[in-house]
Amino acid sequence: MTVFFTSDTHFGHANIIKHVKRPFQSAKEMDEAMVQKWNEIVRDGDTVYHLGDFTLQGKGRALHYFSLLKGEIHVLGYPWHHDKGWVPRGGHSFTSRSGKPVVIEPPMVVLEFEHLGDKKYPKPVTLCHYPVARWDRSHHGAWHLHGHSHGFYKGRGFILDVGVDCHDFYPISLGAVAGIMEARGDE
Repeated sequence: MTVFFTSDTHFGHANIIKHVKRPFQSAKEMDEAMVQKWNEIVRDGDTVYHLGDFTLQGKGRALHYFSLLKGEIHVLGYPWHHDKGWVPRGGHSFTSRSGKPVVIEPPMVVLEFEHLGDKKYPKPVTLCHYPVARWDRSHHGAWHLHGHSHGFYKGRGFILDVGVDCHDFYPISLGAVAGIMEARGDE
């Protein structure tokens, strides 16, 4: 099983194309490209943490998009902003049209991964849609993964925008995140 992270897909949102200069002519073209790239690397047994702004559209369209995507999907549950039309109040999980469960997580999640391949990573990983200035154990090498900024925010330390605009519209694996963080050294 591989763990992936992503954010800010904005499925069906034509205005995001011009807002952040995405290289697509239409929302349909953008959606098809992101679904293809997602399914190219994510397998059914994998876990994907989506950090928000999945789609501005309603629950029916959200269910449609979830049914097209591989993996077990965990979405940070912001019942406001771009996901307000489909995120259930109270953070309840639900089943997509394809029968896959979609897990709605709280707006901020702290995860710990014991091992990544042959390396041990006991540091927590703080997930939040928005970049934050300080996170759990940030002064001790812990990581913070976020979205929202579409690549325009450059924080200091072990912080990374996992939004699709920063990773050629692919989700990014935990292993790739670890490689980026290791390259940063002791920031």
